[in-house]
Amino acid sequence: MQAISRRLAQESLRPAASASSLNSLYPLAHYYNGADHPEDGFTLTPKGVGHLVRKGTGGRSSVSGIIATVFGATGFLGRYVVQQLAKMGSQVLVPFRGSEDSPRHLKLMGDLGQIVPMKYNPRDENSIKAAMAKANVVINLIGREYETRNYSFEEVNHHMAEQLAVIAKEHGGIMRFIQVSCLGASPSSQSRMLRAKAAAEEAILRTLPEATVMKPAMLIGTEDRILNTWAHFAKTYSFLPLIGDGSTKIQPVYVVDVAAAIVAALKDNGTSMGKVYELGGPEIFTLHELAELMYETIREWPRYVKVPIPIAKAISTPRELFLKKVPFPLPTPNIFNLDQIHALTTDTVVSENVLTFTDLGIVPHKLKGYPVEYLIQYRKGGPQFGSTISERVSPDAWP
Repeated sequence: MQAISRRLAQESLRPAASASSLNSLYPLAHYYNGADHPEDGFTLTPKGVGHLVRKGTGGRSSVSGIIATVFGATGFLGRYVVQQLAKMGSQVLVPFRGSEDSPRHLKLMGDLGQIVPMKYNPRDENSIKAAMAKANVVINLIGREYETRNYSFEEVNHHMAEQLAVIAKEHGGIMRFIQVSCLGASPSSQSRMLRAKAAAEEAILRTLPEATVMKPAMLIGTEDRILNTWAHFAKTYSFLPLIGDGSTKIQPVYVVDVAAAIVAALKDNGTSMGKVYELGGPEIFTLHELAELMYETIREWPRYVKVPIPIAKAISTPRELFLKKVPFPLPTPNIFNLDQIHALTTDTVVSENVLTFTDLGIVPHKLKGYPVEYLIQYRKGGPQFGSTISERVSPDAWP
């Protein structure tokens, strides 16, 4: 018995052995561990993550080999990306800058210990490096469609993304970098957000030519900021303002399909590296047609007030003028968002001869049906008022 005790004591005093075992479990840990002198000159591996060792059957209790840092994971698209990664057995590091409750809803999506919240400061480089230290995949979902007193369009949509790319290159162990931009991002756009997104794409591909850029169209889903906003306004004021004459064309996409596209790009053997994908839904709507779909789902009689673009800009301009001149935060803009009004002056649809969902092996869902059924919560008679949309749509309507 004494011999066994002495042997156990000797084993516990061997730090080198435990360190080597840790390196065998996390072979990327030695590339960058938050030290003051990171490795220089590294770029992304051309093999992607396809060659990682995987264990298990592919479920949430398996090991996919992916350790992903998802910036912007607490946002709308973020929760779906985290869910897709977690259910395949990936470890997801979730940097957040709000309260401790911000990432709470994400922890249930993965197995025990697989979702790791990490408080960080986007303006602190060391904080970003710590969040990225043990990762081999970086996904940037940070973005904002309106300005605040503390963060401008350019800082949130451009400079933060460029900083992540620079740090990922210095890291040396990042195998994939995915930047989520916006469909319609262009240096010539009237929208400051879309111009900032275009600048971010250029900066990232210049720093990391192997990065993958996803450009989704307007996202539709349970927590979206378009149909929910419209339905709430229509229920409150009994009408819906249409910017212009409602003829602007858009190609909205189901948020789950975009998350699936991001994960599909990670699963390939590097074929999506260095490429740009435009992700739009299978149907093109005008703003008026999308509003009609919303009204049909909430069982309300359509009532519209067409607001000419110059008047819409005049209504939304005061917030932009006083945003940084008053000592208190101004309300978040909803329908009358000046930058979005600029964006809606031109059609936003997928271009010709570009990479799309098809190149990732994904068939996007049509909106009419389950993707918009969350709007039944706005029905006057309650969610059970009448039949649900999916009950009235034939299976042939689905892709």
